[in-house]
Amino acid sequence: LDFPPDPDRDKQSSRLVLQQAPSTTLQSAVMLRNAIPTRESLSKTTWTGKTAVMGSLAVRCAANGILGATFFFASWSASIRRRRKTAFVLTIAHQLAQHREDLKSTISAAIEKNPGVLEKNLHVQMDILVLAPLSEVVRRSEGPRLRGAIIVDGLEECEAEQYHDTTRIGLRGKPARTNAQDQLEILQVLQVASSDPSFPFRILLASRPERVFREFFDPRNSPASFAQKLDLHEDYNADADIILFLESQFNLIRRRYNLPPSWPPPGAIQTLVSNASGQFIYATTVIRFLDTGHRKPPKALLEAILKMKAIRNIASNPLEQLDALYMHILEASPDPGMSVRWIYAISILHIFPASDIKMLLEADPESGEAEHLLGNLHSLIRVPPPSDSVGEGGSNGTRSHSGPADELFGFYHKSLLDFLEDPGRCGKLYVDKVELVIFVWDRFVRACMRACDTQVSYPEGFLKILAFLPVYSALVVASPHSFLPTPVSADCLNLSQILD
Repeated sequence: LDFPPDPDRDKQSSRLVLQQAPSTTLQSAVMLRNAIPTRESLSKTTWTGKTAVMGSLAVRCAANGILGATFFFASWSASIRRRRKTAFVLTIAHQLAQHREDLKSTISAAIEKNPGVLEKNLHVQMDILVLAPLSEVVRRSEGPRLRGAIIVDGLEECEAEQYHDTTRIGLRGKPARTNAQDQLEILQVLQVASSDPSFPFRILLASRPERVFREFFDPRNSPASFAQKLDLHEDYNADADIILFLESQFNLIRRRYNLPPSWPPPGAIQTLVSNASGQFIYATTVIRFLDTGHRKPPKALLEAILKMKAIRNIASNPLEQLDALYMHILEASPDPGMSVRWIYAISILHIFPASDIKMLLEADPESGEAEHLLGNLHSLIRVPPPSDSVGEGGSNGTRSHSGPADELFGFYHKSLLDFLEDPGRCGKLYVDKVELVIFVWDRFVRACMRACDTQVSYPEGFLKILAFLPVYSALVVASPHSFLPTPVSADCLNLSQILD
């Protein structure tokens, strides 16, 4: 759970941020001028490169020997540990243990003495695995004192723990906790740690300014003093980074497709920068759209983007041009409405292999519906190549799950789902949750019927999807069975053990 890969986009988008950001804010978090622990808050309105900045800060801190630990939450991650709080303190403790042998042995001894600590709440884990070992090492150590930064990014994407544990939720029950409650718990744990005299690290926290964070860091609600907040949306002009990124990527595309030196045409980059309105995700989406094997050449695709008009007046919302771009790409699908339903379903099931999701959503297993609907959307969704392997049962249509069959769908940015969830932004492409549940439930029933009628042998991974879907539909709709068709008995799918 170290900081994420730092691709060219992140390097370029963060370089100028670090150069232009107020030195009194960022440097105080990175250079660690004194030993007083502080909490540094880095926030953004949306999509200005927060994670890129935090990744580069982690690289800089590591190069200077002052990186204590990192944790990058990501709601889109295939790893459940990056989406919820369970592994947070354990990851911090593990990374801190790598810095000094005496700290490593002290933390190991604490685990041996308290084997049940791995199942305890975050406050207990922080006390036993981090604070107590640090206190002991500081007390008996004569070597150089510990110092450094602990970097936490994307805390607003931490999901409530029980969302991933179907054994804790009845089909009609509501989750016991909310995302905000788990996020607040992490904030409180960090606050307790930073207030401990033996805790020598500064904490740099980056998130969107959701309510739980605004209230926690509001001086009227907390007696603790926090360092100055840096708002990337207000304090940083991303245009220079976007120009740098576009120039670099256009050079690569020009060489790859043997385009003339005059491409892109004069003014194109300036137009795209203006359209981006400081949102880096617009620029990255444009480049992926031009360079993802679309059926049209990059020159024609760029001309279409430059001719697009915002859905509404751009002055009213900086995301208008991004919305127009998303709309343009989605409408390139032969059936935009069905493509959106697939996107929603993929977002729900993204922890399952892509081959299993296709098996569920395709009305006909041999129809190639996935490629038909998503073939023009590779700039928005990471679509694994199809697997040609055949699973147990030969010609029954099931597939084994080794190699590419285990690959996952992925979204390049959460902003696509934000766009589709707002009827005021996506217009006619909007699908409400009830429609989505009906669509997914219909596919569920088809899969059950197919198993009963043809005695098909489904792979174990696919059976897990079928076990998950009734729980999901109950979470989304208060009384799903009042309008959804009754599913075929799970007995014919041998799901009893999974559902128990």
